[in-house]
Amino acid sequence: MKRFLLIALIVFYPALFLLPNFSFAIEDPLSLPNNKIGVHILFTDELAAAVQLVNSNGDWGYVTIPIQAGDKDLGKWQKFMNDAGKLHIIPIIRLATEGDYFNTSVWRKPTEEDALDFANFLNSLVWPVKNRYIVVFNEVNRSDEWGGNLNPKEYASLLNYAVSAFKSLNEDFFIISSGLDNAAPNDFGKYMNEYDYMAKMNEAVPGIFGIIDGLGSHAYPNPGFSGMPHILTSQSIYSFNFEKNLAFRLSGKNLPVFITETGWSKEILPESQIAEYFKYAFKYVWTDKDIVVLSYFLLEAGTKPFSQFSLINIDGDHNQIFLTIQEISKIKGKPTVNPDAYLSPSTVPKNLPVKTFPKKIQYKSLPQEKVDAVESFFKWFLKISI
Repeated sequence: MKRFLLIALIVFYPALFLLPNFSFAIEDPLSLPNNKIGVHILFTDELAAAVQLVNSNGDWGYVTIPIQAGDKDLGKWQKFMNDAGKLHIIPIIRLATEGDYFNTSVWRKPTEEDALDFANFLNSLVWPVKNRYIVVFNEVNRSDEWGGNLNPKEYASLLNYAVSAFKSLNEDFFIISSGLDNAAPNDFGKYMNEYDYMAKMNEAVPGIFGIIDGLGSHAYPNPGFSGMPHILTSQSIYSFNFEKNLAFRLSGKNLPVFITETGWSKEILPESQIAEYFKYAFKYVWTDKDIVVLSYFLLEAGTKPFSQFSLINIDGDHNQIFLTIQEISKIKGKPTVNPDAYLSPSTVPKNLPVKTFPKKIQYKSLPQEKVDAVESFFKWFLKISI
């Protein structure tokens, strides 16, 4: 037997180095040159304006954009992906439902069916880069974002299911938790402090923050969207750090941070002061090595309710805050580009796949480290040889 194993080792050992190098499907965006400047947009046709902001003196910046459950238009969204690739913009897609039919003051509570529909639809698109960034809904520690009925247990369960649904179709999906309202108080049934909410999520689904790929954050300068940038509290633009540390304590996993919303209110502060605040924050606060993106909210709001945050005025002019962010020195990002991207605008995928995904599968996160192909081979070989 020993002689046989020795001969097998001589014959097969060189071939082991030709085996594929197995690793986790998504790539670490912080392992490559990364331009972390981003902006939140509301409509797909805003990319041409966004690129002037996020890619000025840099390349491959980000946009965050919501997609509503009733807005699954293949042609529209494939054109968005095509345009993003041509403009060198990395899309972050935030899932959303729509206003509740019976209570228009709240967003309809999402379901597993919503998550599955989104997974099928977004998997049908050709994405511009390898990582397919998905934010699973929005500010869920507010009851008006959860059908009027605050429930961290339900969200944790849905987030866990969303990881399963998306990853079962394509492991390039990079799943990010909802950004939370960092100013929400504990007001029974209406709001929950974000850190209590995260703890409740983990009670409901132990290790939930070890299952996801990235941590969503809304690092607003609270109170009142007007806090000074050097004030580093759990409700300020530094809240991302408190969230990241709590997620690590709950899971043991150091998550990359996606600040998909931040910004100061122009109704309270002059544009010149906000511009200076942003420069300070970018230089001294948002320097954490785990931050992947800083998406300023909002590129263009038009009229209320978000005009107080808009970087483009209603007349189309770029305001002082826009110009300041534009001048910020940026990196030339180098994400892994999807070789199938850059389709013509008229090209859309085939029909959506049928809904065959079993709802109750629990996705188990893959190991971060690479599989040792040599060790795996010999374990297999010894098993069949004895």
